[in-house]
Amino acid sequence: MARPKTAYVCSNCGAHSVKWQGQCAECETWNTLMQTTLSSAAPDRPTGPEPTAITALTDNGVTRYATGFGEFDRVLGGGLVPGAVILLGGDPGVGKSTLLQQVAAGLPDRLSVCYASGEESLQQIGQRARRLKLESPSLCLLADTGLENVLAQADAIASGVLIIDSIQTLTSQDLVSAPGSVAQLRACVSRLVQFAKYRDVAVFLIGHVTKEGAIAGPRVVEHMVDTVLYFENDPASRYSLVRAVKNRFGASNEIGVFAMTDSGFREVRNPSAIFLEGNDDSNSGSIVSVVWEGSRPLLVEMQALVADSTTGNTRRLAQGIEQNRLALLIAVLQRHGGISMSNEDVFVNVVGGLRIAETSADLPLLLAIVSSFRDRPVRPKMMSFGEVGLAGEVRPVKYGTDRIVAAAKQGFELAVVPQANVPRPYPDGIKIVGVSKLSQALESSFG
Repeated sequence: MARPKTAYVCSNCGAHSVKWQGQCAECETWNTLMQTTLSSAAPDRPTGPEPTAITALTDNGVTRYATGFGEFDRVLGGGLVPGAVILLGGDPGVGKSTLLQQVAAGLPDRLSVCYASGEESLQQIGQRARRLKLESPSLCLLADTGLENVLAQADAIASGVLIIDSIQTLTSQDLVSAPGSVAQLRACVSRLVQFAKYRDVAVFLIGHVTKEGAIAGPRVVEHMVDTVLYFENDPASRYSLVRAVKNRFGASNEIGVFAMTDSGFREVRNPSAIFLEGNDDSNSGSIVSVVWEGSRPLLVEMQALVADSTTGNTRRLAQGIEQNRLALLIAVLQRHGGISMSNEDVFVNVVGGLRIAETSADLPLLLAIVSSFRDRPVRPKMMSFGEVGLAGEVRPVKYGTDRIVAAAKQGFELAVVPQANVPRPYPDGIKIVGVSKLSQALESSFG
């Protein structure tokens, strides 16, 4: 009788080795190789589906379910798609479980929802539901960390939505590694994706984040799911943002704005109003810009503070703006604007905790810096946007007309924008000044 073959499997990353060694060659962790017995014969596998001609597919449109939050529906691309796998990450205590429990209660009653928690007991979840006054007869709760039982119970009640809280607590019986390890995460997410696609069940996965702000686990998990959402919260603000960084069913970089109240999260239907809350255009170093987030424009206030440096090394600090971009723009301002900041500390901030990744904030950022440096506010009821090149030219950005219209609806009367973004005809109620050089923008903004 032949001896059964053995191998050594890393409990952290799942890598295989033919002999034992102290350190895994793949993930470089110590004492994680465990002996396992290999099957002598290949297991019988069921026959898979056959290929289908693309011309045989019918165009019935994509069914979407409303979640009860218009802002959350916007982030998802218009609603919840059956069979979609959504990964929601965020810092501890930011409100991931609370938001998804509200979403589960707001789904249509005909849609059965299975909420599987590995971090809280049923009594804890029930207490939250009573506090938030959530009553949904189609919501079923399950406290378990076994992947096989969770899938079996969700299939038994014919659930249309499955919520996993959290994916780091889920374990599969096929692996001997600890919960939250790379091997467990990869295997559990793979099984959940298969379950979602074959059963047409929408799956929400709550994920923890690392100290760097990324979702814990291998990056392959983010590639396997359909949508990746990040729950962001500024400790100094009562508002929270849900940002889509990947979405197969809608626009990426879409954001939804929520406010935390005693009765749970409440959606903010006009985010521009909260980002402009407390704005006073008579202050120097402050200006309003229009940034494009996902599929809509948002009006935000940008602030700058220029002060004499008390040390030999000048400081350049930015919140909400890329640090290297700030240093580059200050160099352009010195070369093509005739204003030197070599002996000045420069601090910039985007009010509301919003992070701006697009280059449309270049021009208003420089105008705010000059306003603080000269201690002179920009013109009243003025907004601006535009990209600034290394030669001092002001370049156009996308959706220029939509940005100007959004500013006019908020009561702004003057727009200093790139010349190529000046619309024809002009929107009512706002004066538009087109500029092609940084020097022209400085003259138009301060008179």
